[in-house]
Order: sequence, then C-alpha cells, then structure tokens
Amino acid sequence: MYCDFYSIANREEVIPRFVKAIITEIERCEVDTSDWEIDTIFLGGGTPSLLESKYIESILKSIQTKYDLSSVTEFTLEANPGEASRDRLKEFRNLGINRLSMGVQSLEPDLLKFLTRIHSVEQVFETYDNARSIGFDNVNFDLIYSIPGQTWEVWERDINRIIDLQPNHISAYTLTLEKGTDLFKLVKDKKVRMPENEITGEWFLKTHQLMESNGYPSYEISNFSQPGFECRHNLHYWKIHPYLAFGPSAHGFDGTNRWNNSRSLDLFLQQIESGNSPISRTETLTEKDKLNELIGFGLRMNDGINLKKIPEIFQIQFGENLKIIEKKWEGCIINNENSISLTKTGMVFGDAIGVDLML
Repeated sequence: MYCDFYSIANREEVIPRFVKAIITEIERCEVDTSDWEIDTIFLGGGTPSLLESKYIESILKSIQTKYDLSSVTEFTLEANPGEASRDRLKEFRNLGINRLSMGVQSLEPDLLKFLTRIHSVEQVFETYDNARSIGFDNVNFDLIYSIPGQTWEVWERDINRIIDLQPNHISAYTLTLEKGTDLFKLVKDKKVRMPENEITGEWFLKTHQLMESNGYPSYEISNFSQPGFECRHNLHYWKIHPYLAFGPSAHGFDGTNRWNNSRSLDLFLQQIESGNSPISRTETLTEKDKLNELIGFGLRMNDGINLKKIPEIFQIQFGENLKIIEKKWEGCIINNENSISLTKTGMVFGDAIGVDLML
C-alpha cells in the first residue's frame, strides 16, 4: 500500500535457493574490511522471521566464517507481529539475536486494514509478550502516523499504549507518499486525502514532547529510546560509516562507493547462480558528495553535524552558506562551536534545511 521497499509474496518454495544465493554472495564478497570493526548485524527486509531458524543459522555461519564478529554487540531481526511463534523466536534468541524490531505501525484495526497490514492488534501484544518471556531485552516498535483518517487522539492513544508496554526503542515515522505505491495512486486519483503539512508538523512536535516526557528522548528525527538503547546499526548509516549488504535490493557502502543489488528476486538468483554479480548500480562519491551526505544525515541526529569533519577545501564555502541559511531559517538551527544541529522546530523542516545547506 504505502511502502516502496522490495517485497515478494507466496514464494516459499524458493527459500532454499534464496538462502543458498545469499551465502554464495557473502562468500564472493571482495570488499576489504580488514580495518573495520563489525559491531552490528541487521536481518531486515521486513519479514526475515518467516524463515526457519536453520536458514538464519546457515546465513550466520557463513558471515562468521568470512568476518570477525567478536565485536558484535547488537544483532537485530525484523519481525511483523504474528509471524513467528514463541518457539521460533526462542530459536532466534538462541542463535545470538538480541534485538527484535517489530513492524507494529498502528494499534487501530481500521488503520491496519487501510495500511494492508495482515496482523491484528492482539498479535502485537502476543508477539511482544513472547519476545520478553524468552529473553529479548531490546525490543523496538516501528510506528506510523499522519495516516489518512487518523486523529491526534487516536495517535496519542497508540503512543500511550505502546509506552505502557515499555519497549526499549520506538521508531515513529510520518506516512510519506512514494511513487509506484497503491497509496500514491489513490491520492493522485483523489480517492484518499493526505493530512496537510501543517498538521503533520504539529503532530511531529507533540509526538516528540509526549515521547520525551515519558522516558523516550529522541536521538534522531524519527527515533526514540530509553537511555542506552539507541539503535547502533542505524547510527552507522547516519554517521556515514561503511557497511556490507546482501540480498535482493540490498544497498552497501565501503566509505567511497555505494552500490545496490537487483530488486528482482528472480534476477538476483539468476545472477548469483550464473556466477555473476547481483549489483545493478554503483556510485563513486566525490568529496562534495560525501560532504552533502554528512549534512543530510547529520542534521537528522540530535548531535548534528560535527564541524571538524568538514573538509578544509569546503570550510569557507560552507561557513558562508551557513550564515545565509541561519538567517533564512531563524530559530531552527543551533550553532555551537564544534557542531550545528536543529531545534525541534527545525526538525520539522529538516529536509528543506539540509538541501539549502548542501553545496
């Protein structure tokens, strides 16, 4: 309905081939990681919990064989409510997975139906209780707000019910229109009306206030956590650290080059099984590209942009640009001696400010 991430349905028969292809891709990877300290693993894509634990174990063994995982402290598995039984969750926990990220999205049946989510509200609580009872002491809830038909009262009630459960981390994203999705077509055909930007901005500020007053301070525009439970894996993305990625539509980064694999599962399998690379696109970042990414990602975080990381060749131009932007976005930017970050109001306009600040 709303997500343009790659997904497939009803292809259980291809799982063994898929897992074998993932392992083959890992074994063939030639990225030099000799000076990396790998400290997080993230099994994403929305539904890896549908895989039997034996498949997860075989993928993990191939990673352990190829890379030094002695520094890994955060090992996340994405799971939608109701997908994995208590026994399967226990098997995952026994494999060393210590963080569960649940795609909850909403606790309102009508909104779940609108988002074409197949789980029930009851399954949210059941999956969460199962995870806690078998030893998952780091659980994230993914939530969505600013959904057509959603009122602030409904969203506030959702947040309070979630907070009562005391997950360690909450991600709260505004619903955005993505080209190619069913939602985009419905809005284009004027069958669905998205909330006004002013309303979304107001909800953003009220959401931050509600979260932070209940022990979930934000550390990034859309992410809140109990102290010490910030998602280390996502922080690597926002801090422009290198990372490996495997599987259809996976995106990787080695510090200079970004690449992504074929989105099609069938094409991915064909490429791997024929001995070819599944990479469909590669981009080598210039120094200016890296700076602009530093700006775009840095402004998402409460810590902001570390000014010491601005390359010397861009410091004068960046400084001049910053003076202009501070006047244009008065009250939105915090300029300390060593960093710049956004106020809460600034975060509402974070994307626009970031674009203005880029060189």
